[in-house]
Amino acid sequence: MKNVLVTLMALLMATTLSFGQATKVPVDSVFAKFYQATGGETLWNDLKSYSMKRTYRSNSSADYDADIYVSLPDKAMYKGKVILKRNFIYGVKGNEGWMKLPMGSYDKVANYQVKDLSQNEQNTMRLEMYDLLIPFIDYRTRGFVGTYVGKETLNGKQVNQVELQGKGARYNLYFDDATGLLVRQKRILPGEEVVIDYSNYKKCAYGIMYPATSIETNTKDKKAVTVTTSLNVNEAIDQEYFKR
Repeated sequence: MKNVLVTLMALLMATTLSFGQATKVPVDSVFAKFYQATGGETLWNDLKSYSMKRTYRSNSSADYDADIYVSLPDKAMYKGKVILKRNFIYGVKGNEGWMKLPMGSYDKVANYQVKDLSQNEQNTMRLEMYDLLIPFIDYRTRGFVGTYVGKETLNGKQVNQVELQGKGARYNLYFDDATGLLVRQKRILPGEEVVIDYSNYKKCAYGIMYPATSIETNTKDKKAVTVTTSLNVNEAIDQEYFKR
């Protein structure tokens, strides 16, 4: 009897392990499905620079518009935030990071006071270079480890969850199991968690698809911010944007 029980336990363990291995999804296959659904991996691999126009709306005085320019080979990013007709500029390039504060009234040519960004602010912008598109671009080269978490239901649809873990940041990414599209990102930074729900995927002139609408909620102010985006890829960017 004892031998029969041992045999049954061994068979049960083997079946369980076999089932777990069969349902385990490689992280890169989830990413590959996303690339295929949004224009193909070749287009994504050839992406070197991009620009965005974005609006941030929460029906409050904190609403603003933004112009963003990114050069991935230069590790450079410009972000101009227009608040009450005044352009606040943030930039990083290489190991430097700065902000330019407009001085004087908005109806005159702006003079700027230049200050250094803190190291945390610089690190956040360097993550944003990728996050604004997808955070898993070159994730291994950038020091992230990807782990497949499993399938779950999100807003009535089955999704595949992937976790990216790196120094100073963690992402939980949720991909629609049917379409392969990224539908939610949860970004966890020191002292802040941001949840972004993506929708309204559109194709830009370059050929890749991107979410033209997203809703962001963070743990700091807990307000839902609706973000609309237009995207251009690999178009010439004036290098003046990346000068301190």
